[in-house]
Amino acid sequence: MNPFKNIFKHPGTSAAGVLISIATVSGVLAQQGVSFGSVGGGTVVSLAGALATALLGLIARDPRTPAAQPVPADDRNGSCPGDCKSKSNSTAKLSAWLLLMLLIPLPWLEGCNANDVAKDIVQWTPSLQSAVATVDSTAILLARDDAPVFAAATAGFDAAANLLVTQAHAYLVNPTANALALLQNQVVAFQQQVSFALLKAARIVDAASQQHAMIAIQAVATIVTAILSLVQSISNKAQMAQMSANSPIKWTAIEPYINQEQSAEIVAAHYNEDVATARHQIAESQELAINSGF
Repeated sequence: MNPFKNIFKHPGTSAAGVLISIATVSGVLAQQGVSFGSVGGGTVVSLAGALATALLGLIARDPRTPAAQPVPADDRNGSCPGDCKSKSNSTAKLSAWLLLMLLIPLPWLEGCNANDVAKDIVQWTPSLQSAVATVDSTAILLARDDAPVFAAATAGFDAAANLLVTQAHAYLVNPTANALALLQNQVVAFQQQVSFALLKAARIVDAASQQHAMIAIQAVATIVTAILSLVQSISNKAQMAQMSANSPIKWTAIEPYINQEQSAEIVAAHYNEDVATARHQIAESQELAINSGF
């Protein structure tokens, strides 16, 4: 069959094929971080993909095909004269492709709940500031030789927390790609600071001092990890790869020092849920972090 002749013979299906190609290529480019510039609050790639998907819906029923046609008598007997079967097959294929496109998880739509995620991140910030304040007051509970070690390991927590809070609010107000990049960089930097502090606190010899230090630091670690998980949920694969590349201290290094029950209690209290549910959420976020290279 002549492909050019077929284009004019089945315009709806041909147009659908072009739009599906545009949508698919846009999705692949978006996943790889290719944008071709920005348009409004999004990118050229995301706009092209979204428009292709929208237009695909508009042509799901070819306007050249009558809304209802009487079924030929011969067709009721199992045979169809002319090209009525080909028209039926064409319409069925077009509908099938449309359904397929609706079922595919489109990368540019993954961030459609970004506003809800941004609100969730901001809602964690009071708990973060409270946990950091607890860290500041913990040094007086430690043995004289241990207090300086603890203070040095947690010295940057206040500045890091304040910057993360500021950037979380900024992203909520104006969720641009640049604001997200700043938030990604800061949450990773803070997560690495906390991981370093945990490793330092684990070396404290005095048992009572170590317990006080670990409880205080882990409270911050739990909240920062929760925020990191939320940020990951609105980041594409290329962005997550960059975030993990900036994380030399991996989860496997700090896992032995994490009190899972303490983390579950913090998460459960924040979301007003049972501890079992919180444990499941933490396990999922940890798996996501490990699979992403953290």
